[in-house]
Amino acid sequence: MMRHTGQGMTGRAQSWPSLVEMFFAQAAAHGDAPFLWQKRAGGWQALSWAEAARQVASLAVALKALGLARGDRVLIVSENRPEFCLADLGIMAAGGISVPTYTTNTERDHAHILADSGAVAAFVSTNRLARTLLKAVYQSAHCRHVIGFEALKVGQSSDRLDLHQWDALLAAHPADVEAVRAGATLSRSDTACLIYTSGTGGTPRGVRQHHGAILHNVAGCIDIIEHDFADSGRERFLSFLPLSHAYEHTAGQFLPIGLGGEIFYAEGLDRLAANIEEVRPTIMVVVPRLFEVLRARIAKTIGKQGGLAPRLLETAEALGRRTLARRGRMRLIDRPLDILLEHTLRRKVKARFGGRVKAMVSGGAPLNPDVGTFFHALGLLILQGYGQTESGPVISCNRPSAGVKMHSVGPPLRNTEVRIAEDGEILVRGELVMHGYWENPSETARVLHDGWLHTGDIGCIDEDGHIVITDRKKDIIVNDKGENVSPQKVEGMLTLQPEIAQAMVAGDRRPYLVGVVVPDAEFRMEWAAKTGVDVHEADRHPEFQRAIQAAVDRVNRDLTVTEKVRRVILADAPFTVENEQLTPSMKIRRHVLRQVYGPRLDALYR
Repeated sequence: MMRHTGQGMTGRAQSWPSLVEMFFAQAAAHGDAPFLWQKRAGGWQALSWAEAARQVASLAVALKALGLARGDRVLIVSENRPEFCLADLGIMAAGGISVPTYTTNTERDHAHILADSGAVAAFVSTNRLARTLLKAVYQSAHCRHVIGFEALKVGQSSDRLDLHQWDALLAAHPADVEAVRAGATLSRSDTACLIYTSGTGGTPRGVRQHHGAILHNVAGCIDIIEHDFADSGRERFLSFLPLSHAYEHTAGQFLPIGLGGEIFYAEGLDRLAANIEEVRPTIMVVVPRLFEVLRARIAKTIGKQGGLAPRLLETAEALGRRTLARRGRMRLIDRPLDILLEHTLRRKVKARFGGRVKAMVSGGAPLNPDVGTFFHALGLLILQGYGQTESGPVISCNRPSAGVKMHSVGPPLRNTEVRIAEDGEILVRGELVMHGYWENPSETARVLHDGWLHTGDIGCIDEDGHIVITDRKKDIIVNDKGENVSPQKVEGMLTLQPEIAQAMVAGDRRPYLVGVVVPDAEFRMEWAAKTGVDVHEADRHPEFQRAIQAAVDRVNRDLTVTEKVRRVILADAPFTVENEQLTPSMKIRRHVLRQVYGPRLDALYR
């Protein structure tokens, strides 16, 4: 068993009694300094800490005036924007419990969460999102108020439902910030929010995250930043992952608040690259899928440049692998080469990321070590973390001072206990562990035993105290010989091939693995242009299918006999959130894909 406590964390990070007090304390300290940034009319505009505190206080007073009682739940349905943060804090300041939900939710999803949480009110950002939400609200037995960040032009107020507009509601309830701050008598054990799990295998459950769980995460991450990175002034975050996901909710919202930093809200994934160059963030919270996409784009761009550029990339990757193998210690003979790369290839790549990034923290899913090595070689520090919604969500993170290992997810956060059960499952204990699932004692009892969270992940602790994840306990494939196979490892290697965008492998109780793959769209277009075949007919063409199988065969050369993928089928369409084959956090829904492709995968064994 391992317990990481450490020393030297600031008393401020340790002593906050609630997320609300953390926010008000930071607002008092930073006053008119910029806090929340949003792009409007072509330029970035900031909301100051003082103005944010005023709006949070007014919102808390307004919600109480609408009848919100201590412990009542309130939905937030919104893309990332300043009002999301303010609504989240306002609900908590009023003594309520926030329920962030995905903007991709269907009417059925909203109806389930409204019924399960018993939410009495909901915030919604736009008319487009309101149309879906209101269909569920009108069926709800509890929800009586809907507040639009923008003026709602859909539906109408009725005897059982009142519609409100954000600006009007705040203007009607001016508040004294210090009075609201003093009246927010919350403790670390009080429930702060219900985060509904993505549901990779069933109905989403509401995770009861208490104030102390998120504050534990904030303090642990501040400890890493303070001790492992040089101080470069106020930290700057670019928020683009869904705030309804625990990872962004804690690391992309409450961590910046705890640091007294600035949050810039991205305009969308299509504008992400431009926003990064404009904002010049110091810390980025990212999921592995984005790294994989960026890696492919960077490699393709460099390849098209021709000349010396591709050779420099190959050289950088080789140097990166050597340095990582030596735990960050570079050979003297490699230093001149490192200086050359720093002034040529790396300088250009870093500029595309704004030039100020201290670290890009990967979480939410396993990061392929080859992808991490690629970015390390280009001079961009990738820190892989690990966690789950039930733990606030951060359990561990690599630390530069401990020697970054691409195959590990780092040592646990301070004051976090981790041990490995007899069957290899990772168990976690500490203030970060949830208080249970909302109104679901049977599921709570399944994962919480004597204060230990049973993560469902399989792993080990290496000689340096780093956690190494091998797979999800429930996702392990056991073939007909009783041999275990990690599907995520194989799928990660498949999607690194330029021909393959997405993949799922199967083979439980079977003699070998088979899979369903989504061809890369750019590769398909290039192949069609080269062969003269209509791009819409490519997937049915035998030569195109052979090209995809050739990519699978390349991967097989680096896999063990039990891991090799013998045969694949091409997917009917990409895996997306909209067709419910991906969760909102971009993980594949195996049970959905098995329902769609199961018979065709079974046919591959005949």
